[in-house]
Amino acid sequence: MARPKTTPRTVDNPSAGEVTLQQFLEAVADPVRRSMIAQLAVAGHDLSCGTFDLPVSRSTATHHFNVLREAGIIHQRYEGTTKINTLRPDDLDTRFPGLLPAVIEACVRESGRATEAPVRENGQATEMPVRENGQATETPARDDDQVSAAR
Repeated sequence: MARPKTTPRTVDNPSAGEVTLQQFLEAVADPVRRSMIAQLAVAGHDLSCGTFDLPVSRSTATHHFNVLREAGIIHQRYEGTTKINTLRPDDLDTRFPGLLPAVIEACVRESGRATEAPVRENGQATEMPVRENGQATETPARDDDQVSAAR
């Protein structure tokens, strides 16, 4: 009996024109998703889902990746069984000029992470400062830590 022919796995990434400002703003409103954006920016290259340092379960992380993808902030593709994530600053710059680079810079600063990766500003690449050890000085707070601190 012949094996059924398999097709490559694909991910439905929206075009920049399909993304609304509301989707974009809702996606960057969450601190976990901002941490994900910062980690991609700091890395300066594509990252697989499993390499992110997140204070949430795998299923919750999957939800956050989906929100970022549907908001057009990241592009996802499969390499074998691994899902690879890429920031999309150039794609969204045509739709919302300067917005994603500003959000990326704010996310990196908020997370305390440093980057050597260029951040586009008005179409020009700029360098962000790098800490001596290249590591974050503090880890992002978990949502449950923030709730208990507010009590």
